Amino acid sequence: MNQTTGFGLLKGKKGIIFGALDERSIAWRTALACHREGAAFILTNAPVALRLGQLNALAEQTGADVVSCDVTSDEDVIKLMETVKEKFGKVDFILHSVGMSPNVRKGKDYKSLNYDWYFQTLNISAISLHRVLHHATETSNVLNDGGSVVALTFIAAQRIFSKYSDMNDAKALLESIARNWGMRIGARGIRVNTVSQAPTATSAGTGIKGFDAMFTYAQAVAPMGNPTADDCADYCVSLFSDLTKGVTMQNLFHDGGFSTTGISERFVSEMKELFGDIV
Repeated sequence: MNQTTGFGLLKGKKGIIFGALDERSIAWRTALACHREGAAFILTNAPVALRLGQLNALAEQTGADVVSCDVTSDEDVIKLMETVKEKFGKVDFILHSVGMSPNVRKGKDYKSLNYDWYFQTLNISAISLHRVLHHATETSNVLNDGGSVVALTFIAAQRIFSKYSDMNDAKALLESIARNWGMRIGARGIRVNTVSQAPTATSAGTGIKGFDAMFTYAQAVAPMGNPTADDCADYCVSLFSDLTKGVTMQNLFHDGGFSTTGISERFVSEMKELFGDIV
């Protein structure tokens, strides 16, 4: 889509975007797309991410405020919601793009996880969605009826990618939390979905050992190849818009067809180049 001219799909809508780090991140691209479509929002990330990232540049580009928030802290999330309430009153959409595993960063094999780190993985990457929705709908009640929540996930929730380690578990938990909340707040017209994005060359993604192999494999198998971060951003916009009011509790694959393809001619061709008549 043209990155400067939109369709006004989110005109008048307000939101919270969690997890933008730098210009390669999906949350960053989604913020740009939401801005293009007429939305106003607050950008938030953990204190360490604010120090290491470039969020102020995105804030300047989109006219958004930046609020520090550790999503593992109830106190921080409540403070964020109160800031949101002061700024907007209520919001119409939330993007959860948060994930981190100390075990993956430290190269710990799944059979030998550090359990303190394992809990950190689940708390940051999945339980945080529960905490955000609890405080957005119960404690502070800042999420409008008819609103939309999207959390970014990966097919590792259904299929095991060995180097993804305990993040496989975190994504499975994240998707379950989204469905549970979707059922409980659906009567208010609030949608909760997860978007299972293809491997994407973000700072977080490329930090995973074996990412290049994951990306190349998916690119070869998916009939349409791997959608980009900007493609994913546009898809998120559609889910925040009024065009998808009846879509909730779904895990929506945005992966060029990878999730439903057994094998592709391109993959076979590339295997033949590598292994000749064995394939």
